[in-house]
Amino acid sequence: MSDILGQQFIDGQRSALGQQPLQSIDARSGQPLPYVFLQADEREVQLAVEAATRAFAPFRQLSPLRRSEFLDAIAEEIDDLGDDFIALIGQETALPEARIRGERSRTTGQLRLFAHVLRRGDFLGARIDQALPQRQPLPRVDLRQYRIGVGPVAVFGASNFPLAFSTAGGDTASALAAGCPVVFKAHSGHMATADRVASAILRAAQRTGMPSGVFNMIFGAGVGQALVKAEGIKAVGFTGSLKGGRALFDLAAARAQPIPVFAEMSSINPVILLPEALQQRGTTLAAELSASVNQGVGQFCTSPGLVIGLRSPEFSAFIAEFAATMGQATPQTMLNAGTLRSYSRGLAHIAGHSGIRHLAGQAQEGNQARPQLFQADVNLLLDGDPLLQEEIFGPATVVVEVADAAQLLAVLHSLHGQLTATLIAEPTDLQRFAPVLPVLEDKVGRLLLNGYPTGVEVSDAMVHGGPYPATSDARGTSVGTLAIDRFLRPVCYQNYPDACLPEALQNRNPLGIQRLVDGQWSRLPLG
Repeated sequence: MSDILGQQFIDGQRSALGQQPLQSIDARSGQPLPYVFLQADEREVQLAVEAATRAFAPFRQLSPLRRSEFLDAIAEEIDDLGDDFIALIGQETALPEARIRGERSRTTGQLRLFAHVLRRGDFLGARIDQALPQRQPLPRVDLRQYRIGVGPVAVFGASNFPLAFSTAGGDTASALAAGCPVVFKAHSGHMATADRVASAILRAAQRTGMPSGVFNMIFGAGVGQALVKAEGIKAVGFTGSLKGGRALFDLAAARAQPIPVFAEMSSINPVILLPEALQQRGTTLAAELSASVNQGVGQFCTSPGLVIGLRSPEFSAFIAEFAATMGQATPQTMLNAGTLRSYSRGLAHIAGHSGIRHLAGQAQEGNQARPQLFQADVNLLLDGDPLLQEEIFGPATVVVEVADAAQLLAVLHSLHGQLTATLIAEPTDLQRFAPVLPVLEDKVGRLLLNGYPTGVEVSDAMVHGGPYPATSDARGTSVGTLAIDRFLRPVCYQNYPDACLPEALQNRNPLGIQRLVDGQWSRLPLG
């Protein structure tokens, strides 16, 4: 693919100031692919941030309609990438073609969804309190508020989603929708894929007349620190490990001007199997849960890493069936060699604990991940041992048996913050175990009933977030339209003449958006 140059994307141009080569690798064979990239040096990091900073004011001041045209154009450019693009992603990640095509649809779908959000206008959060005589004894001032982008955003690509959480993924889409230029740090596991997508973004920017520095991308290890510390960066989006996310969070907090880091990090996504559901469909649940654990080689941040049930003959039968199903699961190739090494280390760490019993799975060997099932003593959770709170990124899960409803509540209270929690329950279970729900509400971002967490819809209502360590900020989400809120801040205008106000706040409401006017929602112009 002659258009893959292996150079940085800075200010609408390509840059090759660095000297250190970086090799794209075939995920299945481990052999080099014919794509070599250059490590960005510190000058290029700074040039990328400066380009984004210059682009911020003109990009932010574009109308929402103009920005929506840009997002739609990015989606069109990515959809137009041919079969060679799909094959390239498969080479770099070992993901099957159907998964890649589905992920591309999700990626372009969320770009179009944010374009719709821009046209809808509610993201602006327009509020108007007029200076009216009848408002006495309140101060007689005219106050008008709306939201603007925070500034250039640094986005870090995820290893497990080369499209949906990568170059043009949710963090990039929501930042651009908010009016924030992006400096993207490509993931080393799929650099050629990132190069093709970044080129598509630049074509879309040129088609729609965007500022040249609206999107920038750099390659390389070790550049993340310089990027987060760069003065022009005003927020960070990250999907990855707890160690990596926490390091970026600490860097950002230590800056002379601290900035927010929205990091999606670590989650074990507990699944709670309640008695009546087990009695009615235990065998089916074992097969379904095994499929969820092994989906995508367990390389989802929502993969079920902890299965909890109450002691009973039905739960014992479920464990036996679950172990048999997991033991028959097929080994699969992971995203890259580094991910496989991390999975192997996680398995060795948990298997070496005296409170852990191995139930199913062949010994880890070769270059494919072998599914594993463990059972843990409930006291590991009750006594505060951190072992079971640590995510094993791969096709492995842990079963825990609790004695009764009281111990179940104690175990749930012991859990750290999670992206998801799942209840497998019948109506009688929901009544009997009603106290479980409020405990889970305090622990997680998304509560599932009789489903499995390894599918994340992109919609207005979706929450892909949760209390620490699932994320660094439980007030946000990295999936769904609410993700735009992370990169916006409110601005209030007091006693400004109408002609000087942004369109969202002008009396005639030229954008036609819904606004909170004197305590009432309205789309009407002001009299």
